[in-house]
Amino acid sequence: MTLLRMDHVGINFADLDAAVAFFVELGFELQGEWSGDDPAVGRIIGLEGARTDVAMLNTPDGHAQLELIRFREPASPAGAPLAPAHTPGLRHLTFAVEGLDDVLARLQAHGAELMGELVEFGGYRLCYLRGPEGIILEVAEKLD
Repeated sequence: MTLLRMDHVGINFADLDAAVAFFVELGFELQGEWSGDDPAVGRIIGLEGARTDVAMLNTPDGHAQLELIRFREPASPAGAPLAPAHTPGLRHLTFAVEGLDDVLARLQAHGAELMGELVEFGGYRLCYLRGPEGIILEVAEKLD
């Protein structure tokens, strides 16, 4: 067996439209949207009767994808959208960007908030942001 690549990351959102708009603003390209009402979906994920709405987005280089999901059924349990960065579990996604100040301004217009400070560290300008429904993003711009 040989690992070929990481294919995509799936993220659940209650407000799928806002999440799609946020990630498109970041620079992702919307590849398609669909609803998942097939009973096979529930069998795959272990949730009988699952009904979903899905948007698939690609990075501009085409090497990574995000699958943004809204569950219509069953109702999603309450999450912890303001969990701190050191909470166990998947905590953040990191994106390499150009024009970090512009990226921050555009994302803040979509509700993103700085979690700490914008700093220079390890050859990058970077920061952590809270995005839609509390997701943590790290955005980093390589310094010359």
